[in-house]
Amino acid sequence: MSDILNKIVDVKRDEVAAAKKRMPFADMRRDAESRVLTRDFVGSMRAKMAAGQAAVIAEIKKASPSKGVIRADFFPADIAQSYAEGDGRVSAACLSVLTDRQFFQGQPDYLKQARASCQLPVLRKDFMVDAYQIYESRAMGADCVLLIAACLDDGAMAEMEAIAHGLDMAVLVEVHDGHELERALKLKTPLVGINNRNLRSFEVSLQTTLELRREVPADRLLVTESGILTPADVRLMRDAGVNAFLVGEAFMRAGEPGQALARLFA
Repeated sequence: MSDILNKIVDVKRDEVAAAKKRMPFADMRRDAESRVLTRDFVGSMRAKMAAGQAAVIAEIKKASPSKGVIRADFFPADIAQSYAEGDGRVSAACLSVLTDRQFFQGQPDYLKQARASCQLPVLRKDFMVDAYQIYESRAMGADCVLLIAACLDDGAMAEMEAIAHGLDMAVLVEVHDGHELERALKLKTPLVGINNRNLRSFEVSLQTTLELRREVPADRLLVTESGILTPADVRLMRDAGVNAFLVGEAFMRAGEPGQALARLFA
């Protein structure tokens, strides 16, 4: 792991320990298991693709560790509605909401507000290091969770995936290289995210997705992440058979994020 990822994981472990004191594991599990109405995250993406469109997981992110505040006028419900509407023809398939407080200035309430304002399924984007967080994600309303292969060993990934699926949540497993992809493909989830950002240099190269896509079986849904900034980037990916995208920062700087999404994926 990179230094920043190590730091984030250490902070997450401390946060989980504190959360367990506020609400014990058994209580969080009962709360999660009482939430029965999830939205079909994978189905929403496949429906967009079946209609000939890109399946876009549109991100709601206030800030990042490297760039600070990205969007000052940050109203998750309005952003979610904008993504859901698009330009009336092109719109998001799903949402991704950052809930990390310390590094991305997120919070669970942002996910709740976004999900309540539209009908799109929602991914909780955070750094999962403990099974407790999977139950916590369902309790706050998430329909999908992110598992980052660089943060987890194989056993932890499998355990968290099983818990998420048991709660009727989807799982997006994120990888950065061929070794992580090989590990991720041991899981059952159809959603495999290839992050184009190098964990050590932080440089972004779309070649990461283009090179690794050959190793992704046809029954998996490949999602490219990071570096999708222009219509040319979208065309490059779609010409290569990649039709699912997780994009955020490119939209967060726009007055109307949904209109920016529609222009990028027109």
